[in-house]
Amino acid sequence: MNQKIINYTLEDIEQAAADIWQAGKDYAVWSFNGGMGAGKTTLIAAICRQLGVEDPVSSPTYAIVNEYAFEAGGSSKTVYHCDWYRLRDADEAREAGMEDCLYAANSYSFIEWASKAPELLLYPYLEIIIEVLSETERKATLFCGQKNEH
Repeated sequence: MNQKIINYTLEDIEQAAADIWQAGKDYAVWSFNGGMGAGKTTLIAAICRQLGVEDPVSSPTYAIVNEYAFEAGGSSKTVYHCDWYRLRDADEAREAGMEDCLYAANSYSFIEWASKAPELLLYPYLEIIIEVLSETERKATLFCGQKNEH
């Protein structure tokens, strides 16, 4: 994937979520970035609805990770919804068990604030940057996150 841009509002977020899922379903790790209040959790909730997740999706800011189950292709799968905002660095993320989520079989890791510990991300991953265009409009830019060779 080179880059895909999806503009959406709350009224059409379900279609945006379906489009994002189609573009990114082959990536096990998804990095969601955007400013505070940009709508990361709201978009993740819409994507989870597309997957058939029945549990309520909420921000894991204090729990650090929420786990949601869904069925796909006749097998059980898991979404690990992580929020690394409160983590200081990769060491703290490891101590919190984030690598277990990233390496779990039959799962997806949707990570808010992955920029707190980017060295833990499995490559390639789906990078989603959410920008606020107005009070009601958002722009999601999707691209393949590649290992930084610095």
